[in-house]
Amino acid sequence: MAYEVLQRKRESARCLLCDDAPCARACVKGLPVSDMIRSLRFENRQGAARKLKEGNPCRDCEAPCMAACNCAKMGEPVRIPALLSELQPVEEEKKEVDLSLNFCGVHFENPFLLSSSVVGSNYEMIARAFEMGWAGAAYKTIALFQPREVSPRFAALEKEANPFIGFKNIEQTSDRTLADNLHDISRLKKKYPHKILIASIMGQNESEWTLLARQMEEAGADMIECNFSCPQMCGTGLGSDVGTDPQLVGRYTAAVRKGTRLPILAKMTPNITNMEVPAASAVEAGADGIAAINTIKSIMNVDLHSFVSAPDVAGKSTIGGYSGKAVKPIALRFIADLRNNVRLRNVPISGMGGIETWKDAAEFMALGCGTVQVTTAVMQYGYRIIEDMIEGMSDYLRSIGAESVSEIVGKANAYVVPAENVNRESIEYPRFDRSKCVSCGRCYLSCRDGGHQAIRRDEKNGQPILDAKKCVGCQLCRLVCPVGAIAAGKRVDTKVTGDDLRAGK
Repeated sequence: MAYEVLQRKRESARCLLCDDAPCARACVKGLPVSDMIRSLRFENRQGAARKLKEGNPCRDCEAPCMAACNCAKMGEPVRIPALLSELQPVEEEKKEVDLSLNFCGVHFENPFLLSSSVVGSNYEMIARAFEMGWAGAAYKTIALFQPREVSPRFAALEKEANPFIGFKNIEQTSDRTLADNLHDISRLKKKYPHKILIASIMGQNESEWTLLARQMEEAGADMIECNFSCPQMCGTGLGSDVGTDPQLVGRYTAAVRKGTRLPILAKMTPNITNMEVPAASAVEAGADGIAAINTIKSIMNVDLHSFVSAPDVAGKSTIGGYSGKAVKPIALRFIADLRNNVRLRNVPISGMGGIETWKDAAEFMALGCGTVQVTTAVMQYGYRIIEDMIEGMSDYLRSIGAESVSEIVGKANAYVVPAENVNRESIEYPRFDRSKCVSCGRCYLSCRDGGHQAIRRDEKNGQPILDAKKCVGCQLCRLVCPVGAIAAGKRVDTKVTGDDLRAGK
């Protein structure tokens, strides 16, 4: 069927990804049903197939998993057999792929880290993450002061059926004591000597930055990350106030270097036009690498009855940090800017901002990141996503013939060019697959009202007909098609006319 891939994608998106999922408990064949659906959701199809036993027992099953599905309580259960019955058992690849890499002189077993946030704020949490396969963690930012937090402190942005395309937080640094945090760092390094612990710190003046750096090294941290970028700190001269001031970034980085011999990462703010300017100041002052991006200043979800934006804290709210999948394109733009800057071209980058899957991570690495950090996806789905990240990345690397994850770092940078260097002498026309088209008219509406009026509808069957004389090859029609019936077609020189194209020239 033409729409099978699309239907499987939509069906897996309906799954609630339950903890201790009833569908898995109900499976009479003993399959980890919920884990398989999660793998499909996170673009790890081969990983889902690996969990099959011989053959595919889902094909001839009466599906007690569907009867147990929690979605049935809200209407229709996830059609689990339709999702899993098409999987084919996977023969294990003999070729080994090396996910380990050296970053700022430190060896990581894989590139996946927890970023400095609530997802890595105490011993128990980080220990559990390490046990599940995360290579390292940036501990939640430690300061000499303890902030007073608000309640609630989170909000989410939704679109249509997706309740979590963006995320806002107004949380600050660690609310635990300095002594407790130092104790946890020391315990973690003793228990997990081969895992990497990055101590994120924030000082209020140069002496505090120096002192904190010295204390983190004494506690056993492997690296220091300077938080020059949190956008919602109380008071001035903290967080993103620092990251937008190149001179202050340089002064505070030098102060941190004075207090430690460990590698230093400067965590940069996206609330700036040219991130490479303060980033270069940090490197010149002693930073070994850059971490980017932190969250984006935002206001979200204004209630049109109370007129308070979210999160509503007793009738008031404030500007907070925006994160999640929706910020990935912005993060990738900053990563490309850093990597393509002459002063920063060889400086290691730890990337973050909207990473949910191995594929997201691979995109960051292809644009020059050595390691990647994750927060919002963990807050939504839990530490368990590391399984699909590791497995999916390994399968991808094997598929392209790579032996090490380091081989993809920076591979995409050469293809990011100034606007004047992009090909402007040709047009890539859309190609319509009539067998998939359901005559919904979405392409026609978008082209008519948001494009170049190059599509009309067939009077008999409602399918699109392209007017090549008007089409500019913008591909808006392809992007809005809900059933994947439009693809990129032939690219032709702009000297070729529409009449020539219809004549097959």
